[in-house]
Amino acid sequence: MSEMIYHGKVKQLWSTEDPDVIEFRYTDQISVFDQIIPSLIPRKGESLNRTSCHWFDLVKSRGICETHVLHMSAPDRLVAKRFDVIREPGAISQDRQNVFVPLEVICRHYLAGTAWRRFNRGELTYQELGFEEPGQVFEGVKLPTPFLEVSTKFEAFDRNLDRDEALEISNLRPEELDDILAIVLEIDDLIQEEVGKRGLIHVDGKKEFALGPDRTPILVDSFGTLDEDRWWDAEALKDGKIVQLSKEFVRQHYLSTGHHSELKKARDSGAEEPPIPPLPQSIIDETAQLYANMYERLTGKNF
Repeated sequence: MSEMIYHGKVKQLWSTEDPDVIEFRYTDQISVFDQIIPSLIPRKGESLNRTSCHWFDLVKSRGICETHVLHMSAPDRLVAKRFDVIREPGAISQDRQNVFVPLEVICRHYLAGTAWRRFNRGELTYQELGFEEPGQVFEGVKLPTPFLEVSTKFEAFDRNLDRDEALEISNLRPEELDDILAIVLEIDDLIQEEVGKRGLIHVDGKKEFALGPDRTPILVDSFGTLDEDRWWDAEALKDGKIVQLSKEFVRQHYLSTGHHSELKKARDSGAEEPPIPPLPQSIIDETAQLYANMYERLTGKNF
């Protein structure tokens, strides 16, 4: 009998009759700023699952790396290999196999979202972003080279890490971390090659990994969707206009209402967080349509 072994912000992990296999179940919930919005987006889970399975299939067929996916078991579910999860920082021995890597890799190709806000707050410099002059930096600018960051997985909120701390927390060998970063760049090349055919720009995204037999990197979780990645319309950007085609659309709603400012103040001061309000019906409808339309633009398939 299957049991739920993990409930995340928008997906659930269930056991199966095989102890080495789990089932991912994608819900219609939506979250921003690490808060679950008390509104459901119709068929969002199906869009996420089918989109992610599309990318996993392409990555495997191109021979970029191994993945955890075994097969899609329902429109909003997939069956995957199970890996051990060790939450204590630095506790994964360097000979351990079949274990989840407690890091998240973010790769940015344009300056947007959180990175743009961090730059404005002085938390990122133009040199760190790869620019030679500060005047070259503006919202929406293409970065000179992909900007890779690594963040934590098992803390209350995502936290960016420098290389030394990433290695300390994960206990990866330096060359193993470099292999993972190289895989991320190769996957992102594939993503842009594919979505560029349908008038999209892949702005940024995040990916997660496990270590399989012989500590081979295995791509896990989900990626290339509206929840993990950011997308813009290519034609609009040529005219200097940023058209958001991702969950950033929902983030902007809460930024405009002032909720994000209140939330940040509470977190910075250690006060109780304000609950996130539900979405207006008009934004629910628009978001549901966005997830359906973007499945088709990302994959080239009918939803």
